[in-house]
Formats: sequence, C-alpha cells, structure tokens
Amino acid sequence: MSILKKATVILFAGMITAQCANAQINKWIDKANDAINGNSGNNNNGRPGSNQGSNQGGQSLESISNNEIVCALKEALQVGARNATGRLNVMNGFFGNQLIKILMPPEAKQMESTLRSMGLGPQVDKAILSMNRAAEDASGQAVNIFINAITSMSIQDAIGIVRGGQGAATNYLKQRTTQQLTDAFRPIIQNSLNKVGATRYWSDIFTTYNKIPLVTKVNPDLVAYVTERALNGLFVTIADEENKIRLNPGARVSDLLKKVFGAR
Repeated sequence: MSILKKATVILFAGMITAQCANAQINKWIDKANDAINGNSGNNNNGRPGSNQGSNQGGQSLESISNNEIVCALKEALQVGARNATGRLNVMNGFFGNQLIKILMPPEAKQMESTLRSMGLGPQVDKAILSMNRAAEDASGQAVNIFINAITSMSIQDAIGIVRGGQGAATNYLKQRTTQQLTDAFRPIIQNSLNKVGATRYWSDIFTTYNKIPLVTKVNPDLVAYVTERALNGLFVTIADEENKIRLNPGARVSDLLKKVFGAR
C-alpha cells in the first residue's frame, strides 16, 4: 500500500472516530439531562431506551441510536474497503485467486482451444497474465472512490443497509461507485496492458485466430473486458469482507461493530 493510500485510510479512520466520539458524547449529555429532568425512556434519537446499557450482543437494533448505526456501518465499510483493495492491489491479487482470476471471455473459449492446439499456448498464457496484472494495478484506485460514497451516505441508507442482510452494503457501493470506478479503472488498465504488451498479445492472438478458415471472427474490446472483470472481482472481494463482519463475530474489530452487528 502506498504512503498516500495509507495516509488517506488513516485520515478517513480519524474522521469516523471523531464522528462516533461526538455521537457518544452527545449521548452521555442527553442521558445526564434525562437524569436531571427525571426522564429515562428515550435515547438521543427519541427512541425507546429500555434496552440501553452494557448489553453488547443480542439486543434489539431498535434500541441502538441512529448515530451508532451510521458510525458502525461507516466503520465496517471502511474496514472492508481497505481490506478488499489491499488483497487485490498486489501481485497475484487477481491472478492467484481462482474465484476472480480473469480468463479469456466465454465467447473466445473455442478460439483459445484452437490456438493452444496449434502450439500457441504460451502467447495465450501471456495475454491472461497481462489482463490480471492490469486489474491488480487498477484496484489501488478504488479506496478513495469508496470513501466518497461512504462519507455521503445518509442515515436512511445506513439503517437500510444494516437491516438489509448479506450483500446490502456491497450493493449500495456497487450502485454508487460503478461508473466512477469504470472511469478510473479504464485508463489505468489501458496503460497497464500497453506497458506489458498485452494489447499486442491480444492482437496477435485474435489476428492469428481470425485467419483460420471457417471460424467465427472474434474482436472484443480488451480494455472494456478487463475493466468489467476487474470490477466484478473487486465487488466479490468487498462482499466477502462484508459477510465476515455480518457473520463472524471475530471480524468485528471494535465494540461499536460488535454492538450494532450483533443486534437482533
């Protein structure tokens, strides 16, 4: 992870911590006011507070303040985005992961088999490796885009995501960031493919294949294909991080995450 990226993550984490700290301070102030005024039935959002206190697991989500829900979700998404991009923006982040490894497009499978049977397997392998290296290069651009989407999230969005179950946060990010990610990824993938000669390998492969008599000509957009597959792999990895926090108590790295994601 670059120094700039680390600084961005640290800054964002600090913003979340400050927001959540302020929410907690406000909650303490409201509780003190309630005690002075003889009120005990409402929390700082005007919601029933009968389940408030030290209960950190199994309590009703209705008893948790909106501020806490928003803070927990932003923290969870920040952790997930950092972990996901960190796993992908390294050598073999895509190429070494069979779940998201970028292979030849389905419509080119026959072409790939034909070329391999003609002894051109090494050229095909170089093209596949180059596509995955390009996706690994581009993945580092995702963090800032995710951060922008996370910080602009409304209270209603956050509550809906927490209640939405597995995949809800990933779907939110997908809806809010896909176009930005596509715009950011495409030039990086283009440059990366050019740098390692992938476009040349691709051109050589398709030119050779298209010269074979009686075959259906194939001419896909390599950059568009790799960009689409890179985004798919990114969101698969984000979903995996989200599910860890929802399903695995050990992945909830703070008391706030335990409280909100452990609620019923």
